[in-house]
Amino acid sequence: MTETTVGIGGAAESTDMVLNIGPQHPSTHGVLRLRLVLDGERIVSAEPVVGYMHRGAEKLFEARDYRQIVMLANRHDWLSAFSNELGVVMAVERMLGMEVPERAVWMRTLLAELNRVLNHLMFLGSYPLELGGITPIFHAFREREELQAVMEEISGGRMHYMFNRVGGLKEDLPAGWLGRAREAIADVRTRMDVYDKLVHGNEIFRGRTRGVGVLSAGAVHAYGVSGPIARASGVDFDLRRDEPYLAYGELQDVLKVVTRSEGDCLARFEVLLDQTHNALDLAVACLDRMAELPPGPVNQRLPKVLKAPEGHTYAWTENPLGINGYYLVSKGEKTPYRLKLRSASYNNIQALAVLLPGTLVADMVAILGSLFFVVGDIDK
Repeated sequence: MTETTVGIGGAAESTDMVLNIGPQHPSTHGVLRLRLVLDGERIVSAEPVVGYMHRGAEKLFEARDYRQIVMLANRHDWLSAFSNELGVVMAVERMLGMEVPERAVWMRTLLAELNRVLNHLMFLGSYPLELGGITPIFHAFREREELQAVMEEISGGRMHYMFNRVGGLKEDLPAGWLGRAREAIADVRTRMDVYDKLVHGNEIFRGRTRGVGVLSAGAVHAYGVSGPIARASGVDFDLRRDEPYLAYGELQDVLKVVTRSEGDCLARFEVLLDQTHNALDLAVACLDRMAELPPGPVNQRLPKVLKAPEGHTYAWTENPLGINGYYLVSKGEKTPYRLKLRSASYNNIQALAVLLPGTLVADMVAILGSLFFVVGDIDK
């Protein structure tokens, strides 16, 4: 019998390990896969692998007419449905040279800001949950329910509102809705200090996020990152101020573009929190303006078959998670020849390739959660 001795030398100790996070994993917000190469506890490289939820929405746009594509645009970022609708109807209206009634413009602005608050509240509650803080998510859902009740009253939908139409909105607001919306906003504003004190003021939360996952302004520009994540790295850009659409041109005294210079997880959370406060202020300003508007139409009469003239246009909006753009090409038919969607989360998530290398596996979930993405918005 021969005895063999097997030795483990230094070569084995430095061998990199490949670890898959996802596509079914509680930290990935859905079916996202991260391919990590580890050296011990430290991440050497990271590759986001996307496409597990791809539904081919851009190709489906070509097989639907201009009334039907609103439904497809509604769904990629399921937390920002109203804002998604806005971009596509604005693109079609621009192709048609169509003016939207003033009442519809202010209603759209109001509902877009309420949708922004709903989106941000979800992340303000779920991000601490990923770091071990269970309480904030219950507060977030309570505030969301109040605002969702007023959104549901006008549209009948809790997530997919389908309230925008080419030329305006589906219908006017119900009697007394403005008052109920004002009460709901006032209630939410009185309880926003939960996030200021319970989360932002928590030393454990600050310890887990300060100085972690620093994204440079150069990387923001290189990867096309936008929205709260870009502004947390000092990139001072917001379409609502820099290229105003809807009624934002008249709300410049209320609109505050929040920025931070640190670029870490804490800065991204702070920008999201401050932006939520400002969205509530903008919603109140819209309510005040709508109270002064005389009754009037909220949409334009459209022909039975709606055809956009031959040409192309690009419409972009400042969605809650970043820049959302639609490049529309028409050949004069009743369906788009091409409709390219530029979604915020798709670009934002690519920054993980530079954010994660050099960090610890223990900080991976904190960094991933701070990018505030929706997987449907990545895969489309």
